[in-house]
Amino acid sequence: MPRTPEALRLTEGDREALELVARTRTEQARRVDRARMLLWKADGRSLAEIARSLGANVNTVALCVRKYREGGVEAALSDAARSGRPASIGDGDRAWVVSLACQRPCELGHPAETWTQSALAAHVRAEAARAGHPALARATKSMVWSILHAADLHPDRVRYYCERRDPDFEGKMHEVLVVYQQLSFRFDDDGDLLPWEGEEPEVHVVSVDEKPGIQAIAPVAPDVRPEPGVRGGALLRDGEYRRLGTVSLIAGIDLQDGTVEGIVRERHRSREFVELLEALDAKYPEGHVIRLVLDNHSVHRSRETRAWLEGHPGRFEMVFTPRHGSWLNVIEGFFGKMARQVLRHIRVRSLDELRERIELYLREVNASPVPHRWRWGIGPSGDGKEDAA
Repeated sequence: MPRTPEALRLTEGDREALELVARTRTEQARRVDRARMLLWKADGRSLAEIARSLGANVNTVALCVRKYREGGVEAALSDAARSGRPASIGDGDRAWVVSLACQRPCELGHPAETWTQSALAAHVRAEAARAGHPALARATKSMVWSILHAADLHPDRVRYYCERRDPDFEGKMHEVLVVYQQLSFRFDDDGDLLPWEGEEPEVHVVSVDEKPGIQAIAPVAPDVRPEPGVRGGALLRDGEYRRLGTVSLIAGIDLQDGTVEGIVRERHRSREFVELLEALDAKYPEGHVIRLVLDNHSVHRSRETRAWLEGHPGRFEMVFTPRHGSWLNVIEGFFGKMARQVLRHIRVRSLDELRERIELYLREVNASPVPHRWRWGIGPSGDGKEDAA
C-alpha cells in the first residue's frame, strides 16, 4: 500500500505570508516557486508531485522544506549569503520595524497617511543600514509582514471611533431622553394619543434636521424595463450617468402624529431653516408650544435664527442633542427610511424633478402618517433607539 506523504505543518501566520508571496507579481520567481512548494507540501502533496508541477528537482523541493523546518519562512525563501557571516534578524531589528509601522509615513518623508506593506518594506530596506539594522537591508515584503503579524499590528487598516468632546454629553443626552419619556406618557396602552389635559399650553414635540447633498443623477441612456424570465427579471440600467447638482431637505417630524413638515432647497442656510420654522409656526394652533429636538448645526443658533425666534417669544423651545449625538434625534431614522424607499437607485432629468419626487414622498407620508417613538430607556448607559409605532 503506497505511503501517504506527510503534510508540512505551517502556522497561520506563515501560511498567510506564503500565500501573499505566491500570488504577488513583484516577488522574484524563485521566491514564488519556493512559497508554492511549502504551501503544496502543507496540503499533503508529495515531493515528487510538487517537483513535477514546478519543473524543479526533487532535491530542491526537499531542501526548501528542510530550510523552512530549520529556519522558518524567510530561511526557506531566501538564498544563503555567499560569503561572510549570515545576517540574522534580532529582537532589536523587529522592534525597529514595529516602531516604524506605528508612525505615520508622512512624518518620515513620505506623502501617504498610512503604510502599505510594499511601502513599509521599501522604507525598511532604504533606512536599515543608516538606522543600525543591516540585517534588514534586503528585507522583503513577506518578511516585514511576518514581523508585523507576530506583533498583531496592521498599520494599513483604519478603524474609526467617536470621541465625546462635549463635556456635558451625559447631561444633554438626558435632557433629550426626558423629552421622549414625557412624550410617551401622551399615549395609551394601544398606542393612541391621549387628549391634552392641564392648564399649561399644549406641547408639540418635533424632531428636526437637515439632509444635505441629495444628488440629482440623470441617466445617459434609457432603462430597459424588467420582463418575466429575462435577465432574472431585473431592470437593466446603463452604468454611466450625469450629475445635475444637489438639493437639501430641511424637515421636522411630529413625534405625536408622525406628520412631516419639510422644504426642499438647493442650499441649507439660516434663511432656509427659518423657512421651516415659519412653516411649523403656521401648522400648529396659536398659543401652543413647539418643542424642537435638533442638533448643534450652526444655522440652528445663528444670529438670523435667534432674531426670528425673539420675534416669536414663548412659541418655540429648543432641546439640543449633545455633539456627536445625532443618533439621539428620531428624524435620523425617518431620513434612513426615505433613502431606502425613494432615493436608492433614483434617476431624474432635472433638479426640479428630484425636488418634486421628494415633496411627493412627504405628501404620501402625511396621507398615512406613522408616529415615530423612542423605544429605549434613559439609563446611564445612554443607549437609545427609535422606532415607528
